[in-house]
Amino acid sequence: MLRLALAGLGAILAAVVLAWVFLGSATIPKETSFTIPAGASVASVADKLEAEGLISSASGFVLQARIFGSDTPIQAGEFLLTPDMSQSDILAAFQSGDVIRRFVTIPEGMPSILVWERLMAEDLLTGEVDVPPEGSILPDTYAFERGQSRKALVEQMQAAMDKALAEEWGKRAPGIAVDTMRDALTLASIVEKETGKPEERRMVAGLYSNRVSTGMKLQADPTIIYPITKGKPLGRRIKQSEISAVNGYNTYTRTGLPEGPITNPGRASIAAVLNPEKTAALFMVADGTGGHWFASTLAEHNANVAKWYAIRRQRGEM
Repeated sequence: MLRLALAGLGAILAAVVLAWVFLGSATIPKETSFTIPAGASVASVADKLEAEGLISSASGFVLQARIFGSDTPIQAGEFLLTPDMSQSDILAAFQSGDVIRRFVTIPEGMPSILVWERLMAEDLLTGEVDVPPEGSILPDTYAFERGQSRKALVEQMQAAMDKALAEEWGKRAPGIAVDTMRDALTLASIVEKETGKPEERRMVAGLYSNRVSTGMKLQADPTIIYPITKGKPLGRRIKQSEISAVNGYNTYTRTGLPEGPITNPGRASIAAVLNPEKTAALFMVADGTGGHWFASTLAEHNANVAKWYAIRRQRGEM
């Protein structure tokens, strides 16, 4: 009986040794990224795994895949391999397409020139891309894979904006100041640049909607800056010559909306423009906390401006 047991144990050990010899094993020393190019075969991937020291035998990996693997093809992309993975685990990961995903974040109010710079600085993306049209990118966090093209990622961001804009347009309030989705996007870009407080968005949208409806000039400072920097920070005070400049964006010298968006507005600013606060406000000035005081008459506004100047003097800014 003991001899039979020992013989059985010996057979098992022999089978293990034979399996290791013929099928090989995973030899992953630490967490490692492994990239499979498009169109790669199991054999070429096995050769690459062996060359990188991640398995002991390429032919063994291929044999194991043929005997024990499923019919699901391996997927292209970048995969994370860990020391606890067996060859079966590696093959399953390659077949599942569970690739490493990286992320790029486009904050609300980031102009397209800065979106372009951010994408061009991402070394794991590929290919060239032009600066996207202003207002065409939906601010959000986007996943991408190593080797993905910048063009494809921009198209994904633009498709997200088209979808979000159409959805918000479908929920617009009656009688709003804008007649088209393009105008809504343009006005939303001004709202995005004019307030950093989420709770103010609808109020700022209501104020500018009132100005559009009554034919008043918007007099929005960010529209002065846009033709100068394409949305980048100006880094200094606006000059009087820039305030009086006549162009397609300066809302101090033109009535109505600028000729196009001045940044990429977030979904919340778009929603604010399409459902603005019902208010009589026509004026606003900074309140020293990052928000604004609002007024419906010039006299009220002048009093608020005086308060703002007092704050600035106290800070030593004037």
